Amino acid sequence: MNKVRVAIIGQGRSGRDIHAYSLSQIKEQYEIVAVADLLEERLERAKQELNCDVYADYHDLFKRSDLDLIINASTSNFHYSITKEILEHGFNVLCEKPLARTAAEVDILIDTAKRTGKLLAVYQQSRYAPAYRKVQEIIQSGVIGRVVQVSIAYNNFARRWDWQTLRANNGGNLLNTGPHPVDQALQFFGSEAMPDVTSIMDRANTAGDAEDYVKVILHGQGRPVIDVEISSCCAYPSFTYNVQGTKGGIKGSTTQLNWKYFKPEEAGELKLVTTPLVNEKNEPAYCREQLKWYEESWDIPADQGKDLFHTMAQSFYGMLYETIVHGKALEVTPQQVRQQIAVMEECHRQNL
Repeated sequence: MNKVRVAIIGQGRSGRDIHAYSLSQIKEQYEIVAVADLLEERLERAKQELNCDVYADYHDLFKRSDLDLIINASTSNFHYSITKEILEHGFNVLCEKPLARTAAEVDILIDTAKRTGKLLAVYQQSRYAPAYRKVQEIIQSGVIGRVVQVSIAYNNFARRWDWQTLRANNGGNLLNTGPHPVDQALQFFGSEAMPDVTSIMDRANTAGDAEDYVKVILHGQGRPVIDVEISSCCAYPSFTYNVQGTKGGIKGSTTQLNWKYFKPEEAGELKLVTTPLVNEKNEPAYCREQLKWYEESWDIPADQGKDLFHTMAQSFYGMLYETIVHGKALEVTPQQVRQQIAVMEECHRQNL
């Protein structure tokens, strides 16, 4: 197999503007052979833009025998049910986020994939965001010491009135945007353990009944505290990281990072003093020291920052190609996504 033959269910903002666009840029690995959508004008556009077969009913895709992958880019409330159908009809599936509404639904999908022997993948492309990967690289180098807290903000000011503002459609900031920062947050926390979850959600500027302000705190014994904020009522937009460590820290955005740290061997041993502190004049003194800080910075490479969405998509699809064609393990696993869905399910439970 030289190319992965793909069908896409849905030609909305995700199906067309993300998946069809990104796959069209990597034609040496993928070929879009069919799309399905309920709207006739979208099908006509797909025929012209993609030169592929089109279907008004996605069930017609199941009659084909030449598909290596079906992408489920339907609306969020159909992600679980359609993904289950795809697996049961014997096809590999890549589902848009959120994969499901509950952890129990994810368990069913994982079991279905095992039973049918088909691939279940979830489009968590922000795992491949250059800034996120650089933050992980800095942490793993050890220069900032043990991580105490990671703060992730996905904030802007936006009033919405579309289908994604409705709970019935699995809308709201947590399920719409949350899979990106929550996935990253759980990688910082550790994907092998379920964190304790504290969440506050609010509805501020949306026409629907779902939340557009989200605060999630993940914590656990021996783990860093992870603070995730997803707000549509922040007049000063910020898509930022702030990492606090025992030897220094990292701050920055999706395109630029700064980090500073000191070297303990230069600072000397920290010894407890229980008597009153005084200065050289024997006057009361505040407990402080002058540390020698080392500072570094990173800017996203120009070729990656030019089209960040495509950069992440290309990396994700490169990984997926290796899985489908060469049998390599998924880097974003359904089990990791299950942990994410369980966290978001608990957030909703706390804010009923």
